[in-house]
Amino acid sequence: MNRNEFKRRRKQLMRMMGENSIAILPSSPEQVRNRDVLYNYRPDSDFYYLTGFPEPEAVAVLIPGREQAEYILFCRERDEKKERWHGSRAGQDGATERYGADDSFPVTDLNDILPRMLEQCERVFYAMGCNPDLDRRLSGWINDIRSHSGSDVRGPIKFLALDHYLHDFRLYKSSAEVKMMRQAAEISSAAHRRVMQSCRPGLMEYELEAAVIHECAMRGAREQAYPPIVGTGGNSCVLHYMENNDKLADGDLLLIDAGCELNYYASDITRTIPVNGIFSKPQRQLYELVLNAQYAAIAAVKPGNNWNDPHEAAVRSITIGLVELGILKGDVDTLIKDGDYKRFYMHRTGHWIGMDVHDVGDYKIDGKWRLLEPGMVLTIEPGLYIPAKSKKVAKKWWDIGIRIEDDLLVTKDGHEVLSKGAPKTVAEIEAEMASAKT
Repeated sequence: MNRNEFKRRRKQLMRMMGENSIAILPSSPEQVRNRDVLYNYRPDSDFYYLTGFPEPEAVAVLIPGREQAEYILFCRERDEKKERWHGSRAGQDGATERYGADDSFPVTDLNDILPRMLEQCERVFYAMGCNPDLDRRLSGWINDIRSHSGSDVRGPIKFLALDHYLHDFRLYKSSAEVKMMRQAAEISSAAHRRVMQSCRPGLMEYELEAAVIHECAMRGAREQAYPPIVGTGGNSCVLHYMENNDKLADGDLLLIDAGCELNYYASDITRTIPVNGIFSKPQRQLYELVLNAQYAAIAAVKPGNNWNDPHEAAVRSITIGLVELGILKGDVDTLIKDGDYKRFYMHRTGHWIGMDVHDVGDYKIDGKWRLLEPGMVLTIEPGLYIPAKSKKVAKKWWDIGIRIEDDLLVTKDGHEVLSKGAPKTVAEIEAEMASAKT
């Protein structure tokens, strides 16, 4: 992402804050995996959104209108010995020269410098509860300032939730963000095609998980946005199945929910395919039911419609289909009102997506569903899940779990399906799977 992109975001936030304000935003701490082994580090999304700074032990401070520096970055100092073991650090020079900070100080000096900055500000923008250690220190600084305040030092008098404002900014993607998300979706689409070409009876679920991760990594996306879900047979009916350790059986379906993260931006795609390459008649009937529901939901993604319109479209389409197949019985409107469809479709039809796979942003404003606007990115993912021994359901439908998920950008004229590169019609999937056998 271009340095100017991060600068634009900071300027936007500081215009909203106004003068006599300060925003304090720490990055996430490193996390221990086991004993002395750490997880691969990923900075907090809010922190990175404003700074583009990838290192741990950092705190960003914004003070609109401050003459000396509006954007101050506290970070680790250079350390030749530690860098020899763990890689280079930006240090104070790097923070200003490479990452656009107006000024930078060692993070070890935070206790000495930040309280003096707080003294001159009336409003503090801060996300309380995200960093308990900094919460405690901030409370101590404020109490100390107030106990020693005089005529020339008033100190903060108002606290505002920084994440509330920042998350609304993040909901609207810039052209640079859309470009990154489009690339992430293209890489993940290629990974799903790889699974379709590789899938066959006798493989283990984790082998196809490995195919996804390998394909994404070979295309430059070395991180997954979330742990891949690879569920065959009855496992496809478990919404967040994670074990990925069963064998693929001839005649079963395989549900794979997987998406890479590229340069801190997520993708999220689900496809459901026949293990042997050919849908059985019951599988095809249910699959096309879900696909039609997805088409109905996608058609409702356009400016002026509200967040819930795609879900309502999917629910109606699914309920009609279940009645036509005899899986549900009764009047469609009554079944929807009573929620009878939730036996088989129990989740929402989508979520925001961006730097986080379940991205930030309110779904309702003042108690009403939010209107869709250009620049928003969301998933559309209807599904049906009929586990074995489902009551009053014919056995031919048992152990069929289907979800079809795509990533959509709301445009001024409607929408763009970012993940269109992943085959999803019955004909496309069967052709993709057959191509590996020729």
